[in-house]
Amino acid sequence: MLQRCGACAAAVFPPRRLCPHCADGSLTWFEACGRGTVHAVTVVARPTDKGGPYNVVLVDLDGGVRMMSRVVGVPPEQVRIGDAVQARVEALAGEPAVVFGVR
Repeated sequence: MLQRCGACAAAVFPPRRLCPHCADGSLTWFEACGRGTVHAVTVVARPTDKGGPYNVVLVDLDGGVRMMSRVVGVPPEQVRIGDAVQARVEALAGEPAVVFGVR
């Protein structure tokens, strides 16, 4: 779910009380499609006994916002800027998190 401003129609993330674009308070929720494109990626190196390497990505969602997450299901070093991705909720360290898989 994302927010959209009723005054200027801008998508808003993370959630807020006022639109960061026009300061209006008429924010409503809409269901995002979850599709996006990798804008930036880095690989965090860590020892295998600590879980091994993982990626951190910035994803431009088709809904008009950018969010930070991970791409899962592929080796971390294979994620590229421009990859088409799809969001899903998955457990990371026992907690639910929004992650992405390559489309």
